[in-house]
Amino acid sequence: MMNRQLPRRTFLRGLGTVIALPMLEAMLPSGAFAAAPAKKKAPVRMAFLYVPNGKNMAAWRPAAEGTGYELPYALEPLKSVREKVLVMTGLAQHNANALGDGGGDHARAVSTFLTGVHVKKTAGADIQAGVSIDQLAAQHIGKATRFASLEIGCERGAQAGNCDTGYSCAYSSNISWSSPTTPVAKEVDPRLVFERLFGNGDPTEMAESRAKREMYRKSILDAVLEDANGLKTQLGVKDQAKLDEYFTGVREIEKRLALAAGSETKIAGVEKPTGIPESYEEHIRLMADMLVLAFQADLTRVSTFMLANDGSNRPYRNLNIPEGHHDLSHHSDDPGKLEKLRQINRFHVSQLAYLLEKLDGIPEGDGTLLDNCMVVYGCCISDGNRHNHDDLPIVLAGRGGGAIKTGRHVRYSNETPMSNLFLGMLDRLGLKVDKFGDSTGKLEQLI
Repeated sequence: MMNRQLPRRTFLRGLGTVIALPMLEAMLPSGAFAAAPAKKKAPVRMAFLYVPNGKNMAAWRPAAEGTGYELPYALEPLKSVREKVLVMTGLAQHNANALGDGGGDHARAVSTFLTGVHVKKTAGADIQAGVSIDQLAAQHIGKATRFASLEIGCERGAQAGNCDTGYSCAYSSNISWSSPTTPVAKEVDPRLVFERLFGNGDPTEMAESRAKREMYRKSILDAVLEDANGLKTQLGVKDQAKLDEYFTGVREIEKRLALAAGSETKIAGVEKPTGIPESYEEHIRLMADMLVLAFQADLTRVSTFMLANDGSNRPYRNLNIPEGHHDLSHHSDDPGKLEKLRQINRFHVSQLAYLLEKLDGIPEGDGTLLDNCMVVYGCCISDGNRHNHDDLPIVLAGRGGGAIKTGRHVRYSNETPMSNLFLGMLDRLGLKVDKFGDSTGKLEQLI
């Protein structure tokens, strides 16, 4: 082992490249540097995953409450991480309702989900929403990491124009808002997310580094090889293994990005974005893997991830469902449509399970990375046929550093503000906030 403590924010640098390191034992206080063998507490991270168009609630809502509930069909993919999941029913976003503004439930669902405010109905430039929970958290804890927050997704969305019954496309495309008039656009190209996470921010150097990697079929890790080898000589066996595992994850993503770029259909005269897989599932999982790396290396502690925009009419041919998702959500109680919605809902939860299992597979402190996370997954529409914004399908995963009691289904009284949950999450980040959105107090039964 080295004779000095390694700084938590240690970076390996090369041409156009900056690679942060995961938490290593060498970064923790030891007897040589502390009077007692104190343990450095791992940071708490928060992520928000959004899925569109409501649910088949009969296949989503658990029948029993407490710890003895059974996972319903749509939630069965969470079986392996069941004890680290809190299923919540009864929460509502009242301000996503029309409140005299008429149609536009999909736009309001997206823009209200993390803000808790009723947005101004306009298709012009005078948009008005609220600061979202992720950005409020980022304003307070973002200075501790290289990136204050990370916004990713799998469907592009316009930032202007009329997208839903008189509502600006900015409302439909963004769940993250840094101010009431400033949405934070998501990045949907995995290659660009990768380069943001591991680039040094210098466009010229990054372009040169990328060109060399592509020409010589090199990894981004080759740019920092000298630094990495020098560091390894100062690490213990466990830290060396952890570093190798982390680098393997980075390299695996590179390989998948290369495959995605090579599989794209070329259209004469049209420049297509690179790095977006043809497979929707692979697209989601690439993004999820980079979110995991960002949390593991403490590049950020706050992220949002839109699996699709609300109102998305994507078909799910991988499930033998050629109809559009939004069309199916207007099911009118048709058994065939409800069954297809059930399958789509389960597919989305399978992607959540993939993310959670990855987080849970990374040791951190006395537990895992997932134990130090708060991951909210859900939608701001309950039944897509009714477009209702109460009794929302919400899952909270991770133990928030030990401040959340999971492994349960908690049923709250209907119309309990979802903003109350956000107050409770902020509290677990050490942020004392009296009011957020339409909150009436911190959500009970989190511990």
